[in-house]
Amino acid sequence: MTMDFNFYMEDITKQARSEMEASGYEQLTTPEEVEAAFNRPGTTLVMINSVCGCAGGIARPAAAHAIHYDKRPDHLVTVFAGQDKEATAYARMLFGEDHLPSSPSFALMKDGKLVAEVGRYEIEGHDPMSVVVNLQGHFEEHCEEI
Repeated sequence: MTMDFNFYMEDITKQARSEMEASGYEQLTTPEEVEAAFNRPGTTLVMINSVCGCAGGIARPAAAHAIHYDKRPDHLVTVFAGQDKEATAYARMLFGEDHLPSSPSFALMKDGKLVAEVGRYEIEGHDPMSVVVNLQGHFEEHCEEI
């Protein structure tokens, strides 16, 4: 039995994208979309999505649940590492030179500037609830009450 790798990857990425969209995150697939989203005033949570197990089992569930909080970002966006390569590279460039690229990960922007990150090392090997608590701590510090 053979499996078409591209068909398999399309199925996985389609599911991963739909999970984020169902949670209210806007897909950014081009550098132009990234730039427009990052230029919005207020706070923006960027989820750097991926196809790895810790993205599906930890990061995406955390992304969905962390936003149910009194203080939350004004905007929710996602780029897909390994899929939308130019958009992801541009987002990482805008995070600044101190940013350590990892996926999955989260970046919290305020008025276009990086104010907090949750890297893969804070996701992989952790449970979704600890990532939720970590994100909400950043929301508490940088976001306005809704």
